[in-house]
Amino acid sequence: MNTGLKNLAEGIRHELSELEQVLTRVQEAWERMRLSGDDFYIDSVALNLHGFYSGIERIFEKLAETIDGSLPAGENWHQVLLIQMSRETEGVRPSVISTPTFQKLNDYRGFRHVVRNVYAYHFEASKLEKLVREAGPVFNQVKAELLAFSQFLDTQS
Repeated sequence: MNTGLKNLAEGIRHELSELEQVLTRVQEAWERMRLSGDDFYIDSVALNLHGFYSGIERIFEKLAETIDGSLPAGENWHQVLLIQMSRETEGVRPSVISTPTFQKLNDYRGFRHVVRNVYAYHFEASKLEKLVREAGPVFNQVKAELLAFSQFLDTQS
């Protein structure tokens, strides 16, 4: 039995439960902003959306290092990692995420970059609304695909 793969599968499941908490915070902050009109809640929404993608990316980093044996490098490594997870590695692993999931996550990857490079007072609720609205459905799809991949890892261990 390969305990490393079993531990990796358990780590994925744990990270997914953490991400559920992050999405709850996104939705709560969005609702508070909507009800109060206080734009300081936008900062919380943006930070938690950043955390949402970063958590998914942490899973992808572990998979790339542990299973693929290589983590992308260079200026656009975040994008390359996302692409890497959407592709099968023949004889090693199936794709981790589907093409539609890749496309949705790419929006969050792009937003992660914005959060890291723009002052918070520049965030606009109208630009965040789509990401907030889609976060739950995107997470449900990512979760289903990562749980399926965890099952693949369980069978390999």
